[in-house]
Amino acid sequence: MLDAGCGPGQWSRFLARQGCDVQGVDLVPEFVDHARSTYPELTFDVGDFSDIDVETGSLGGILAWYTTIHHEPEELPGVLAEFARVLRPGGGLLVGFFESEHVEAFEHRVIRAYRWPTDALSELIRAAGFVIVETHSRKEFDARPHGAIVARRIESR
Repeated sequence: MLDAGCGPGQWSRFLARQGCDVQGVDLVPEFVDHARSTYPELTFDVGDFSDIDVETGSLGGILAWYTTIHHEPEELPGVLAEFARVLRPGGGLLVGFFESEHVEAFEHRVIRAYRWPTDALSELIRAAGFVIVETHSRKEFDARPHGAIVARRIESR
């Protein structure tokens, strides 16, 4: 399993405790250094999601929890295609994101991020070779709306 955008590694640790063989990857070397020192029993690497360093069809799942929000909208189809490449048929994808009625940029703590309508992001995920299993939305007073999409890699492309 791949924790794409693992940050400080807490979700990788959670997945490992659930029995998953997980590898964390992040673009930010400081996050990877922190994750390595905090969870030395796990594997963390610096890497780019447009070129994941694993064999085609070798992963059973990808967690992209608030990871794809940092990609420019025109880059996201390539990232999702790479997720599809590395997942085996039937492999799972969980994407967490900030939800909105329109694709819109905003300044995030780390770097610019994007809010997405669930339907638009779901369509990009479908186009990359996935079937949408379920979507979730959370809207609370005085908080940003959140969304999650669960998808499975289709059997053939």
